[in-house]
Amino acid sequence: MPIPAALKKAWDEANLLTESGDPKGALVILRSEAWDACENGAQKARTLCFAGDAGTVLGEADAANQKRHWRRAHKNYGKALNFDAKDKETRRSMNKLASMMDEKSISLGVGLQMFDEGNPTPFGLLTILIAGMLVLVAFKVVTDWLGEPADNPVVRLEISYMPDGASERTTVFIEIELYQEEAPLHVENFLLLVEDFRYDFTTFHRVIDGFMIQGGDMENRDGTGGYTGKWYGYCDGREFDNSGNRYGPETCDLSDWSLPGEHTNGLKHVPGALAAAHAGLNTDSSQFYIVPGDSTPSHLDWEPGKDCSQESCHTVYGRVVSGLEHVTAISEVQTDGEKPVTEVQLIHVTVNE
Repeated sequence: MPIPAALKKAWDEANLLTESGDPKGALVILRSEAWDACENGAQKARTLCFAGDAGTVLGEADAANQKRHWRRAHKNYGKALNFDAKDKETRRSMNKLASMMDEKSISLGVGLQMFDEGNPTPFGLLTILIAGMLVLVAFKVVTDWLGEPADNPVVRLEISYMPDGASERTTVFIEIELYQEEAPLHVENFLLLVEDFRYDFTTFHRVIDGFMIQGGDMENRDGTGGYTGKWYGYCDGREFDNSGNRYGPETCDLSDWSLPGEHTNGLKHVPGALAAAHAGLNTDSSQFYIVPGDSTPSHLDWEPGKDCSQESCHTVYGRVVSGLEHVTAISEVQTDGEKPVTEVQLIHVTVNE
């Protein structure tokens, strides 16, 4: 489909302003003239990418508000990829910005901060509102407000590996948001294992370029082991039903503890997706894999009508929010079959506060 003349003109004007040092003016044009002229998802993706470019430049020029500008830019890149997940130019720009943010110790979420750059965050506004309600309304109303759901947890993986063609190991950090509403059991299990330090000093034992990197075998470190952080009612995929079924927590070996798939949650295998590895339906446990930036293995997704007892249906329960370029680089290390020639080590996993 040809690009509308009004949209092409808006893009050209916005990019010229960005290059000439007026990214604010570029953003004004992109948010109004360009966005209104878009006729399809591909054009919206390109507009959002240009907005990400302008936001990146604005953050470099406005150091005092850099954190806010770069977070918005990264969010615009992410929205662009939602429209067009295969846009390599957008992904490269997003990964470059993520690296710049890593260097400045800027996370992709403001967390539970009351103020950011001197301005109240959404959480800060909520806190102020609640404080006023303490004076004006009854205790019950206040507690209802305090009962609002918390943000999704974000975990930080510290990984040591030998990049392809390098002579020395490097240590990188990858941050992953966990989707607790869409996959509550998988998120709970992952966090239990993190809190118990079970993932520390394990390996990514299986690496396939253009597909995924897999780890989480805390038993044998080779892909043959792993189990859940607590009893979820499944023994190697067989459900315990409290009616004489012999596969209970007392009779099932710990190494066979598993949890049921939550693959019908609608989450897809997009670049950066975190998903549960398994050996069959309802055998999910501690092993997981991460999709690199150049992969979209949609054949692992659940679709209505798909028979998951015969075909692969994997549960996605998180997504990389910082460091996707490191996942992609790890997927490109030298391997012997699917095993890295030089060990890819998961040193430590923490939950961001």
